[in-house]
Amino acid sequence: SVQPPGGQVELGDRLVLSCTVVVGTGALSFSWHQEGSGAQLGTAPPQELRHVGDNDSGQYWCRVSDGDSVAE
Repeated sequence: SVQPPGGQVELGDRLVLSCTVVVGTGALSFSWHQEGSGAQLGTAPPQELRHVGDNDSGQYWCRVSDGDSVAE
């Protein structure tokens, strides 16, 4: 989920991406990724971009692992 709803923001705005897991066992690990970037953006279930800039445009996804399986 995203805040604001729809994920449409202006330059300088704040964007919060949330990742929720419905089913899983054991300790869960989260990682955030951006389309076209090989770098991991963060490891917290809510990922906050405080001041959105030109380089923040694109698709984002969350990867969650419970040690046995991975979901994106």
